[in-house]
Order: sequence, then structure tokens, then C-alpha cells
Amino acid sequence: MRQHFRFFLLTALAGVALRLFFIFRFPGITTDSFIYGDIAKNWLLHGIYGLGPANDISATYIRLPGYPAFLALMFAIFGVEHYRAVLFLQMFVDIGTCFLIADIARRLISSRAAKAAFLLASICPFLAEYAAAALTETLEVFFTTLALDLAIVGLEELDRGRLVPWIGCGLSVGAAILLRPDAGLLLASIGIYLAWLLIVRIRERRAYIPVLRAGLIFAAVSVAPLVPWTLRNLHTMHRFEPLAPRYANEEDEFVPMGFNRWVKTWIADYASVEEIYWPVPGDTIDSAKLPGRAFDSAEQHEETEQLIADYDQALHVTPDLDARFSTLARDRIRAHPLRYYVYLPVLRVADMWLRPRTELLPSDPRWWEFNDAPMGSVWAVSLGVINLLYIAAALAGLVQARFLPHMMLLLTFVILRSVFLGTLENPEPRYTLEMYPMVILLGAALFRARCDKP
Repeated sequence: MRQHFRFFLLTALAGVALRLFFIFRFPGITTDSFIYGDIAKNWLLHGIYGLGPANDISATYIRLPGYPAFLALMFAIFGVEHYRAVLFLQMFVDIGTCFLIADIARRLISSRAAKAAFLLASICPFLAEYAAAALTETLEVFFTTLALDLAIVGLEELDRGRLVPWIGCGLSVGAAILLRPDAGLLLASIGIYLAWLLIVRIRERRAYIPVLRAGLIFAAVSVAPLVPWTLRNLHTMHRFEPLAPRYANEEDEFVPMGFNRWVKTWIADYASVEEIYWPVPGDTIDSAKLPGRAFDSAEQHEETEQLIADYDQALHVTPDLDARFSTLARDRIRAHPLRYYVYLPVLRVADMWLRPRTELLPSDPRWWEFNDAPMGSVWAVSLGVINLLYIAAALAGLVQARFLPHMMLLLTFVILRSVFLGTLENPEPRYTLEMYPMVILLGAALFRARCDKP
């Protein structure tokens, strides 16, 4: 940075300008934002980690405490429900992520690649878009990138016996898990890589104690922040819950597993999440929005229409109705197991990676029909093209970077998380955002290859 101060300063200012544009033009204060905010407010003002009005607060465990703690701190400093201040701080956190991405590129590739990575991260509209949303993504991406950067530092200094990088890496993973439970995949990815490195060293009869020591310290520090949360849930909720319920449900709330399983027998794109999955319960379902793959026969089409009609009358999934959805799902899975276990998961992952990331913008989720307002279609096409360019650069850079030291650590995280995302019934593009630093790093590797060619 001292050698290229002007470059980093101007690029950082450009990144700040882009994020300010999204903060003022498209601030993202969603339903989830208010859930986090309500918990933070009750925790700050009444000392209760719960939801509801001041005179009727109910303790909850549907959200991990990381983001509510962050909001409570911001509310204490800037005023309750001052979300604009939250977005401003997230902007600076996101710029910090850009520096971390550049540092990983410097360590793994070259100083030129570091400059390219910083530029690609600073002007990335998808990171900037979520910096302007009161959601966990910006902090999650920051701690994920910090954990990977510290893991690489620790790997570089493994035989020197330094444990500070592994302690910092573990704390970063712990912070990421306290924000979102799926950050446990980061813990698994680093653990798998260390286990592989341990096996290699044992086979080659090299010193393996440093790897074993680093792995044990990393694992212990990573899970330590979950202990107070787990004990709180045992004491207050009378449940052993070290993370949060899979479907963010209260302890006595019915989860329509049959309906969810039926959805997974046909859902492949984010548009269906908004049109079918999210409206349940509470709103009617427009069966005309179901894709053709939701039916295998005319009889099944008729049965599905009847199920939806019965739901529309009650506007919630009763246990009896859920059992009927479960039976329909079982029949569809039995008839087409490859579709359920392979084809649809691949499509969901592809949709999360490739679709225009306009879920926080006023664009129609059915962007390909081009029946939206002109500006909405412009946003969809523009962001779709930008996303494809980033992905294409990453794939091309992968050819150049696949043999670089510790690149398998990053690829393990991408592969493991992508496989996990295929198991979800709600393919939301934001779930791939934690992997976007790796996309940027691989794109920077392509830049390095071009610049360093003799």
C-alpha cells in the first residue's frame, strides 16, 4: 500500500462512492432487518433476547445473537432503530473486506494480483448492494474473508510454531457462526484442509505436530463463542440448540416439512421462492406460477391444484394438509429420484450463482420476461452481465491458479458450500455472496497471468 498509495486511495474512494449510491438509492431494510432490530431493541432496552412489544416480550432463539448484538451496539451509540448509521458502518466494513481480499491475493499470487483483487472487490456491485442492506451478509463476508486470510498466514508460518494466526482464525470463524449458522461450513472447510495436510505430513514422515496443534487450537477457539449461547438456550428455552432452528421457528411452532419437501421436488429458481415459497403461510398461492416440472401427470396436476385450493382457504398449512403434501412429494421422489437428488440441486446452485442479483432492487424476479419497468430490466440485464463477467474471469483464472499453494483451501470452501446450497428449498442468490471473495481472487489470478507473461 505504501508503494501504491494513490491507487489504493482512489480505488477505495470509488468503492465508498459505489456503496453510498446503494445506501441512498436502494437502502435495504427488509422484514428480516426488523426481526433482527426488534431482538436488538428488546435486548438493549429490556435485557431480554426476544421478540414482541415492551409489555409482552417473548424470549426467542430463532436468530443467532451476532447481528442483534451488532445492531444493539449501533442503537446504543446512534439511537434506537437508526438503520442508516448501521449501513454507513457496514460500508466501511465492506471496504475492509476489499483490503482482506487483496491481502490474500498478495500472499497466494502476487502484488499485481493484489491490486487487481482490490479493484475488482471495490467496484463489485454485489458486495456494495448488501453493504446497503441491514442484513448479516456484509459482516458474514468480512469474517469469512478474515478467517481465510488468517488461515493462510497460519499455514505460511506453520513450522514456526506461531499460534496467534490460528487463534484469530478461530475467533473469526466463531464470529461468522454467530452471525449465520451455515458459517459452520467454513469451520468444516478449514478443518478438512488441515486434516488433509496432517495426513500428507504423516505419510511423508514430516513434522506433523504443528498441524495437529494448529487444528486443535483452531477448532476449540471456533466453537468457544457458541458455549454461552448454547447455555442460554438450555436455561431459557429448555432446548439444546447451539445454533438456531433450521427453519427459524419458535419451539412450539409447527414446521410444514411435507410442504417443504414437496417444494424441493420442483423448485429451481429464485422467482419461485418469491411467488410460492415465501407467501406460505399467510398469503394465497397462484398455482399458475408453478412451473411445468411441478406436475408429472394430469392426475398429479389436478391433485396439486386441489392442495393449493385447500391451502388458500386456510392460509396456513395444517398438519393434515402437510401430510398430503408429504405423500405427493414421496410419490414424485420415488418416480424421479435423480431429478430430486441430482438434477434439481444442480439447477438451484446454478441459479444462485448465475441469475442477476437484483433481489434487493425494484426489479421483477422474472427478469427474462422483460415485462418490468424499463429501469428494472436495465438493472437486471446489467447486473446479470457483470455477474457473468466475474464468474467467467474466475473460471479462466482457476486454470492459472489451481496449483498455487493453499488454493485448495479456498476451493474446498466453495465446493462444500455450493453442495450445501443445493440441499436448500429456497435458492436465494445472496447465499453465494460469502464465496464471492474467492471469485474475485480467481479473477485476479487471471490478471496476474496476463501481466506476468514474458
